[in-house]
Amino acid sequence: MNVKDALTKLNQIDGFVGAGLVDSESGMLLGQEGGGNINLEVAAAGNTEVVRAKRKAMASLNIKDSIEDILITLGKQYHLIRPLRARNTVFFYVALDRSRANLAMARLMVADVEKELSL
Repeated sequence: MNVKDALTKLNQIDGFVGAGLVDSESGMLLGQEGGGNINLEVAAAGNTEVVRAKRKAMASLNIKDSIEDILITLGKQYHLIRPLRARNTVFFYVALDRSRANLAMARLMVADVEKELSL
């Protein structure tokens, strides 16, 4: 599955607002879908800093593990960040409407799409 198809499939998640595939080395979008009132380019750059900060904290704590996902819970939205297992410098960023989303199902769908993605 290519990037465009992967992001289109994420659009099927209940409560979907927007998604992007982000290069964490540059902070740039490799692809995007939706977004509503979220500027996905700005979100990509900002969430790149979140991923970098978590990796730096893990290194400081000498935690030798990988990030499965990072969840940021806002008042009205969930923001889910999931680095790719095959290429951990790239991550999915998915924004969901908290009132309509099923977080457990969303996490499963993002993981399934990740498995099918080929870069």
